[in-house]
This record gives sequence, structure tokens and C-alpha cells, in this order.
Amino acid sequence: MALTDAVIRSAKPRERDYKLADSAGLYLLVTAAGGKLWRLKFRVDGKERKLAIGRYPEISLADARKERDTARANLAKGSDPAREKQRRKVRAKLSADNTFAAISAEYCTKRQRDGTKRWAPATALRSEFLLKRLDAAIGHLPVAEIEPADVLAAVRKLENKGRLESARRTLQLAGAVFRYAVATARLASDPTRDLQGALTAPTVKHYGAITEAKRVGELLRAIDGYDGSGITKLALQLAPHVFVRPGELRHAEWSEIDLDGALWTIPAGKTKMRKVHRVPLSRQSVALMREVHRLTGPSGYAFPSLRTRVRPMSENTINASLRRLGYASDEMTAHGFRAMASTLLNESGKFSPDAIERALAHGDSDKVRAAYHRGAHWQERLEMAQWWSDYLDTLRTGAAIVPFPEKAATAEPNA
Repeated sequence: MALTDAVIRSAKPRERDYKLADSAGLYLLVTAAGGKLWRLKFRVDGKERKLAIGRYPEISLADARKERDTARANLAKGSDPAREKQRRKVRAKLSADNTFAAISAEYCTKRQRDGTKRWAPATALRSEFLLKRLDAAIGHLPVAEIEPADVLAAVRKLENKGRLESARRTLQLAGAVFRYAVATARLASDPTRDLQGALTAPTVKHYGAITEAKRVGELLRAIDGYDGSGITKLALQLAPHVFVRPGELRHAEWSEIDLDGALWTIPAGKTKMRKVHRVPLSRQSVALMREVHRLTGPSGYAFPSLRTRVRPMSENTINASLRRLGYASDEMTAHGFRAMASTLLNESGKFSPDAIERALAHGDSDKVRAAYHRGAHWQERLEMAQWWSDYLDTLRTGAAIVPFPEKAATAEPNA
């Protein structure tokens, strides 16, 4: 006899579990603890199997019968209802584990260990910050459930605040996370692939840089008159001579600098291109570094934080010092020393463009060509480093340009 709600409600627990049969294999298991659980009994290949449907009254009698009918229909098609339920549970757990936030964190960790393609510390910090801006909107969602409109709405919040470059970069990073999910078999396709052109393109802004010889001289004299921290002044004085990236200067460590050999070797992990970069030091650069060494050597950061020597100088220190000297951000920046050197070295006509590019540590997509040029231009880079420092001294004093120095027979370092 089929069950009724009245019979089910009146069923009381006994000393042992017992069953109340409904129909077509459906029954209610009444436990000794008072629980009422729906079960379906069926056979697959002659073997009896059971399917747990749910608890009464959360699953009503009518709902239990619908689940029974669905299971029997699938059984008629050759599908095992119990196995299908287990698969659904596994898929649901995988879906819950594969939220955008979880995969985003996994992707960021991978990129920080990604061999020659790994992110620099500053890039990792910036990327993680931008991706976390998406957490409130899509971070909790399984990646398989995220639609293009969800991502667009999230990055539009940045765009609407006028942060066009951040919005563009965030969308780019989100796409990288989704493609990583595709590559690791957790997503069928990247939902951002059709969002190209959806955001307002930011206006490209170049780093402020002084590239006129006369104004360079004025800047160098202003730096010599800087009345702030001694370490900051030395960093400002050294920056135009070595023209490395600001982060490479800030993170310089004494273990990387050979003052007797006039060579600074920047490890691959600290460079943008993830390749070791060797910087030949002119006489002027060595003299400045020896002054720094007296203050912060012989170990640790050459330019430590003003607050603690276990951290490098703040990324804002040099730019803030330039502001203090009266140079606006669109006029001169820490990164601008690179554009200054690139422009004036190329204009001099004394050095090959390849040697200048090597000195700037710009990448070369052709590995064979890059390896050849590294060796072929080392001697030229040595000469260029000294000529450039001499030229800066000339601009500082406003005197006539010094003659090109005699070539020194200095051997190329390994690698």
C-alpha cells in the first residue's frame, strides 16, 4: 500500500531502524534516532543497489516520487542512478573548489615560479592586487559558471572610476586566469575572449624624462645640491650613470657588485626580461658606489629603506626626491634616466644601436641573435659606460665635450 503524508508523520522511531514501503522500489527508512530518510531500491545487472534521495520533510512524498521516476527512467536508458548521483557530487565539489578566486591564486603562484617567464616581485604584487578587485563580483563563482557579462560588469567598475589602464590590465589578467583554467581542464573556454574592444582604451603615457643635453646638466647640478637623505642623494647621483630600471637599482645587493672588477651583475630574478644583466661600471660609478659602501656595506641592500635595512628603498623615494627638486612627474621620473641615456647615446652616433639596447637590458626575441650580440658588444659597452659618465660630467659643468677614451682591453665576463 502506497504511503501517505499522514502515515509518514505518525511514524515513530523504534528500537531498530525499519522501512515503510511506498511503490516501485521507493521506501522511507525510519531510524532508531528518529530520522526519516528516502531510499530507492533498484537492480543493475541483477544486483540490488540503493539510492539515497534525501530526508523527510525536506524532501516531500511528492518530490521523492519524482526523484524515483527520474531515476527509473535513467535506469531504463542503461544509466545507474547511484553512480550518476556520485558523479554529480564529485562535479559539484570540483566546481566549488574551482572558484575564480581559487584558480586566480593558483595562477599567481605558478607565475611566480614560472622559470624564465616568472613574474618579478613588483609585477606579482600588482597583478595579485588587481585580481583581488574582482573577488567581490566573481571570486566566489565557479569558473564554469562565469559569463562574459559577469567579467565585464566587474571591470567596468574600475573603468567608471576613470581607472582605464587598471581596468584594461585587470581584464587582461582575468583572461590569463581563465586560459589557465582551460589549460588545466577545468573550463571549456575563456569567457573574456569576446570582450576585446569593450573597454575604453587608456591614453598611452610615457615616463617623464629630460633628454635635452642642456637640461640634463641642470638636472645633474640640482641633484648635487639635494639636501635630503645621503643614501637617497647617492642613488640619485648613480641613477643616470647606470640607467638600470628603478626596481633593479633599489634592490641592488652588495653580493652582486664587484667594485674592484667594476661590474654589477643583476640576477635574472630581479630583471624584467628574467635574464642575468651585467652592468659595466665607469670610474664615476665605482666612486659613487664606494661612497655608498661606506654607509651600507658590506652586505645586504646597497640602498636600504630609511626605516629598516632588511628592506630596499621605497619605490617612491627617487620620484619623491625629484619632486622635491622641483621636477614634475611629467617632466622627470626615476625611469626617465633610461630614456635620457637611450636618447643621448643614440644621438651621439658613437655606439651601435644593439650595444645601447643591450645596455638597457631590452629583450631580443631571437635567442641566437641575442647570444651573439651579448658577446659582440661587451667591449663596446665597456667603452660606452665610461664615455657616458664622462659626458654626464661635461654636461654637469657645462664644459666642452671630452674626447672618446682609449679602448681598454677588458675581457668579457662569462654568460
